[in-house]
Amino acid sequence: MKKYFIPLLLIISINTFAINPPTGRATGVFLAFGVGPRLPLGTLSNSTELGYGLNVGMSYTDNEYLPFFIFLNVGFEQYPGSQSFYQETEHSNLATNSLPVNLGIRYFFSPVFEKMVLLMPVVEVSASFTYLQKLHEFKTGSGKSNYKEELTKFGITGGIGISMFLMEIMASYHYMENNQFISVDLRVRIPLYINL
Repeated sequence: MKKYFIPLLLIISINTFAINPPTGRATGVFLAFGVGPRLPLGTLSNSTELGYGLNVGMSYTDNEYLPFFIFLNVGFEQYPGSQSFYQETEHSNLATNSLPVNLGIRYFFSPVFEKMVLLMPVVEVSASFTYLQKLHEFKTGSGKSNYKEELTKFGITGGIGISMFLMEIMASYHYMENNQFISVDLRVRIPLYINL
């Protein structure tokens, strides 16, 4: 009789939770890493080509107070100068580097697929502060001196993607004056703390 008692108790508890699942508080802190291409648009595309970016971020949620995640990302992005820009100007090199800091919110929708893997649509919006550095180098004989331009810009970012929660693909539009671009990132998320 004893050998049947524990499995029977386990089955009863599973059925009880399945009928009346616990509605407790869930909190979590997550670390994420992302990498992907950067496609310049508008004025930025007149002088640069396809670049790349990488970022690291922290996110936090507490379902008792927030129906979404709050996140903070810090990144590095680099854009090489375009060949057409070099041909039309006296530049021999134009390197654009940026260090963006984004603070925003992320919302995960209900899963659209749950059979083999969990796939959830995700949207995010953030405010950004970016430090930009542009290295201008000129052709020999142009009479111009090389110089480094440093700028700070504020902007906004909106993104949409598909997530397996621990891994996701996110496409985002970034708007700053004279520096718009689209990013596509593959992100990996690592839970640092979870309390269910």
